[in-house]
Amino acid sequence: MKRIILIVLLLSSMVLPAALGAKEKGTPVDMKNFHRVFIGWVDVNPEDYHMLGYSTKQEWSDVINAANVNFQKDCQSLRGLSGRTVAGAKDKNDVETAGNDFHIKFSDVQFDHKYQLHLSVHFIDLKTNAEVGSIPLESHGAHFCSLSGCLDKELAEVRAQMQKQLVGE
Repeated sequence: MKRIILIVLLLSSMVLPAALGAKEKGTPVDMKNFHRVFIGWVDVNPEDYHMLGYSTKQEWSDVINAANVNFQKDCQSLRGLSGRTVAGAKDKNDVETAGNDFHIKFSDVQFDHKYQLHLSVHFIDLKTNAEVGSIPLESHGAHFCSLSGCLDKELAEVRAQMQKQLVGE
């Protein structure tokens, strides 16, 4: 009897995490009606430069800007965005979504002293101004990387999650 209980407990401990993971996945965004996509700016705070080991705010701002440009270029290759016109924000003040019908917006952005990126991703139908999908606030990090390379690696993780949300992988 003890053996049966032990086997049941072991099996349920393996099945429960898989079931919870499937529950959290959510449904992918239906992209068939969206043709022009605007990717927002990942607005990392440049004032945190000293905490992150940079000697000047400009030096950290340059890293933030380069990471955003690279991230937006990489996002254009997402399978969920293929065949669509994709535009990216030019800086943190660029929120001009006119002429687009889909907006990928980032909020709750923080890059902490442990080199972890925290953010939420929102998929917004600009015709109705309704959120049609999201990736809730998550932390991305714990990479072995150079200081300037960490933000790029964290944004690559965000891109992989966006791919899952856009095409349901």
